[in-house]
Amino acid sequence: MRIELPANGWEPRRYQFRAWDYLQRGGRHAELVWHRRSGKDDLALHWAAVASFRRVGNYWHCLPKATQARKALWEAVNPHSGKRRINEAFPPEVQASVKDDEMRIRLPNGSTWQVIGSDNFDTLVGSPPVGITFSEWPLCNPAAWAYLRPIFAENNGWVLFNGTPRGRNHAWRTYQGALKEQESFAQILPVSETHVFTPEQLAKERRELINDYGEEYGQSLYEQEYDCSFEAANIGAILGRALVRAEAEGRISDDVVFDRDGAAIEISCDIGRRDATSVWFWQPCVGGFRIVDYDKDSGLDADEWCVRINERLGGRQLGRVWLPHDANAKTFSAKHTAAEIFMSRFGPQRVGITPDASKSDRINAARRVIGRCRFNRTLCERGLDGLAAWSYVYDEERKEFSKEPDHNWASHDGDGFSYGALIMEEREPVKEPEVIPIRGIGVGYPSVSLDELYKTAPKASGRI
Repeated sequence: MRIELPANGWEPRRYQFRAWDYLQRGGRHAELVWHRRSGKDDLALHWAAVASFRRVGNYWHCLPKATQARKALWEAVNPHSGKRRINEAFPPEVQASVKDDEMRIRLPNGSTWQVIGSDNFDTLVGSPPVGITFSEWPLCNPAAWAYLRPIFAENNGWVLFNGTPRGRNHAWRTYQGALKEQESFAQILPVSETHVFTPEQLAKERRELINDYGEEYGQSLYEQEYDCSFEAANIGAILGRALVRAEAEGRISDDVVFDRDGAAIEISCDIGRRDATSVWFWQPCVGGFRIVDYDKDSGLDADEWCVRINERLGGRQLGRVWLPHDANAKTFSAKHTAAEIFMSRFGPQRVGITPDASKSDRINAARRVIGRCRFNRTLCERGLDGLAAWSYVYDEERKEFSKEPDHNWASHDGDGFSYGALIMEEREPVKEPEVIPIRGIGVGYPSVSLDELYKTAPKASGRI
């Protein structure tokens, strides 16, 4: 039996030809910032099917979360055809086997195609992929690509990023990077260039978004989803607008560095065993705080973090390491608490426990403090991505945001920063050093009188 790919008569839409042609000619890095309902995933699915028969290997389609991946792609049905979307790109005739629990299709030539989440990419076993699509890339965990990038450089694989903007986060940077690379493909396609919707349909969509989210958020969401604007506020973001202001005011810059003549460095953590841990390094200064460094990793225990933090300090004077209140909790699997381990390494006087505040109190502290913070752009880049993505989830049925932030890759960054914000709020502001004017007689008008000079002059002893 002969099967022609792309299957089921699929072919690129008019505005998709440039991207499809780039991939067909062996392109390895594509950035598709295309509006909602523009067929981003359809193109990616059919390209993966073609690529998997051109080169034997593993291919992944990555969405922000594994649970979302199953619903949005693996089980999704095309309303126009009534067929599952994956079966349209990979017809049953080319599926040698299917593992539903792993959302994986094996093809007759030995290639595999699998749907994954950016929250579980590091749990997959077997050979790494030679082709991957990051769907809704602005919402994905950027650590997934940071982990895979050197692998793709070695195996000469391809990566396709697609999605609509969510502020100037990691997706903005990969898009900007592609613009600077001659061999990459980067394209922004707002709805005004594709004519997928009529003006009447767009006007209705804008009205409905504003009705659901309110004037400000509804308009921002429309600009993100349909105008593909990186300038629009990220919907539900906790600190998004504050970070936009910080950028506009020049408070995010590589000029923000540790002052060795200033206060000691403070460290706030969201630390846990076998879970992602974020660490913020900050220094009190006149007018607020310098956020001078950041670190994040997963799978490390408290002992390993002690070593890593000490190395990261690089000889800078340490004030205290601030741990979350639950760092004193003991478990059956651990002989010592995290607090005890840190105290044994840095000394009891160098370790503090943040107040046992509610999450909403921590969030409010972060909102109040961030306006007085300046960030090192390069060293805090990943942390700033997390703060920009730290957000509430909108419930489409209840038409309201969640009471707590979404627990995803960004929540650790937000928690670590908010723990530090509690301590920052308790600190007395650093004052400008007092300048004592030098008074005396000089050129121009003297600042002392002759009577004042007479009083300070040495008195004669009367001896000859």
